Amino acid sequence: MVEIIAIDGPASAGKSSLAKKISDHYNSPILHSGKLYRAVANEIIEKKIKIGDKKSILKFLNSLNLNKLNSNNLYSSEIDKISSVISSKKYLREKLSGFQRRFPKNFAKNRKFAIIEGRDIGTVIFPGAKYKIFIWADARIRAQRRFDQISKKGQKVGLERVYREIVDRDTKDLNRRIAPLRPAVNSLLLDTTYLDIEQTFNAVKKIINI
Repeated sequence: MVEIIAIDGPASAGKSSLAKKISDHYNSPILHSGKLYRAVANEIIEKKIKIGDKKSILKFLNSLNLNKLNSNNLYSSEIDKISSVISSKKYLREKLSGFQRRFPKNFAKNRKFAIIEGRDIGTVIFPGAKYKIFIWADARIRAQRRFDQISKKGQKVGLERVYREIVDRDTKDLNRRIAPLRPAVNSLLLDTTYLDIEQTFNAVKKIINI
């Protein structure tokens, strides 16, 4: 039976980096659930779809696959903004929740673990996951991480703008009516403000203990 490792937390807390370390160490597949919403946001931008055009968005969702999550265009301030807005839409969350729940069966056959990272994995998508990790970091630190990530892709953006967008996203995620960002009651809580990826990964290995 595939065990789920659920990783939750706000933007740029280090979820993706931690998920990759776990994946490499245990040879297990990852689903970065935030990329699902980013892929939809990217489609909205590229095809000039109105955010309220449910029919066009559902048409794209029916063709969504892992290849579309590997686009180099999924990280920008515009993508951040649109994905934040559409993530509160109930029909979209329900459709993408199904994609996430099918991931272990479809992509983790004969593997010990499937790693799913996002914002509501341990509370909504896989509440029965054996391993739940919630990571956090100071908003200024997370803004710097996101700024560096965007800059490496050759895109120009101001650090203060990134910081304001991080804080705004936190506020929306924490207070949204559907699946608000919060740790599951039995999560391992990790503040990565002053932890590097190796320190964070070592803390996680202790709970997995394999």
